[in-house]
Amino acid sequence: MEFSIKSGSPEKQRTACVVVGIFDSRKLTLAADLLDRISNGYISDILRRGDLEGKLGSTLLLHNVPHTLCDRVLLVGLGREREFKDAEYHTAIRSAVKALMETGAPEAVFYLTEVPVRKREIAWRIEHATQVVYECLYRFDRFKSKQDDARRQLRKLTLSVSRRSELSIGEDALRRGQAIAEGMDLAKDLGNLPGNVCTPTYLAETAKEIAGRFSLELEVLEANDMEALGMGSLLSVAKGSIQPPKLIVLRYHGADKKVKPIVLVGKGITFDSGGISLKPGEGMDEMKYDMCGAATVLGTIQSAAQMKLPLNVYAVVPTCENMPAGNASKPGDIVTSMSGQTIEILNTDAEGRLILCDALTYVERFEPDTVVDVATLTGACIIALGHVATGLYANHDGLARELSSAGEDACDKAWHMPLWDEYQDQLKSNFADMANIGGRPAGSITAACFLSRYAKAYEWAHLDIAGTAWKSGKEKGATGRPVPLLSRFLIGRADQLEGKVPMRGRPKRVTEADGESAQHDED
Repeated sequence: MEFSIKSGSPEKQRTACVVVGIFDSRKLTLAADLLDRISNGYISDILRRGDLEGKLGSTLLLHNVPHTLCDRVLLVGLGREREFKDAEYHTAIRSAVKALMETGAPEAVFYLTEVPVRKREIAWRIEHATQVVYECLYRFDRFKSKQDDARRQLRKLTLSVSRRSELSIGEDALRRGQAIAEGMDLAKDLGNLPGNVCTPTYLAETAKEIAGRFSLELEVLEANDMEALGMGSLLSVAKGSIQPPKLIVLRYHGADKKVKPIVLVGKGITFDSGGISLKPGEGMDEMKYDMCGAATVLGTIQSAAQMKLPLNVYAVVPTCENMPAGNASKPGDIVTSMSGQTIEILNTDAEGRLILCDALTYVERFEPDTVVDVATLTGACIIALGHVATGLYANHDGLARELSSAGEDACDKAWHMPLWDEYQDQLKSNFADMANIGGRPAGSITAACFLSRYAKAYEWAHLDIAGTAWKSGKEKGATGRPVPLLSRFLIGRADQLEGKVPMRGRPKRVTEADGESAQHDED
């Protein structure tokens, strides 16, 4: 798809289709009104006949509108003007693209990007329109022997801005939108691949391809490397599979190497059978999505590199399969993590935290500014938040606010959940330093509490994406979330470093070195 930014009047566009909006009660937007005037009331006359009321998401295609230079005019319903906010804007763009794809028009000029959205500037509208277009055009059909017959493809899209002074702003926003959307597409592709293709080795090869394209540094640790480091927790999950585990470290340096990196850690269970604690057979095919945390951090670091953000960003992916076998971990086994803490494995299906904890210990060597882990960790998070919001936990309230705000800007929402010390008691074990599960109550919280024990050396957040990383049913497939949230978080950090926005309130984190207990220290 070819994109461009343009400023100009809709009636002067020589194109296959001009797209304009109509609010509820047949109220014309500025672009629609200009077309109506040049056509001597042609559009308003059609609206008066009741062909389109302006209901959100409705569309009407017009041919040969008098005195215009375009082949077609697509009217898109925007709903009530005072209620036209983020979600409504996305719906309108999505409806327009789907309607265009039905027409067979090879190109179009979008004037929906000029429509005001509450509290959103032109840069936001361009960036989000681009992402929605990519979303509509995304297909995963590489394993189908016959491709669906499609009409002539939409090949070029021009996004309009109201003033020439906004052209450079629009072009920058377009580049950001494309980078984020392409990061999402990568995350979707990896998530949608079957487990017999997307193995830990495949993820390492993907990281190598990203490193080659964007000149990143890559290191891949093998099982013997992990054993030498004492990663007994991660290796306990991997040992039941014939697929060798990997620990992938991908480094992007967009700033001086002295600048502390932001580290993204992604759970990479490429297939989760549950191990000896075997999952039910129904729906187990969806456990190929248990590596969506890994897919997210790879998509996000690609996005950051493509945007050339002035940051240092590292993606760390602990990856393996969780399979039942004669040598697989058993409930009741005790393993020693890289941190030296021992873990009683009460349920082998709570394996994500077992690979993440060693990765969280490993990243201490980078002396990170911030660490964010991303994982399809608990079904309990789906019960708590459904499929709308990602569960957000943090050992620092300022970081939680930063990520939550980024999610709002990205329309990729996360909800700040509690991480109180009282929940830690549920992880007590009679035989080891801790158990890997805390029972059914507050299951998502106790999983985050487990991880927090390995993240005391730095500012840390955990994103539980079990409810948001993929969809089931008719629309089954990976969503690419939370690549937009993390990308927007990184853009915000870059803006802070460059002084474009003030540093957000991030008070110094109290540590034991200051003579007080660190936040969330154990008893």
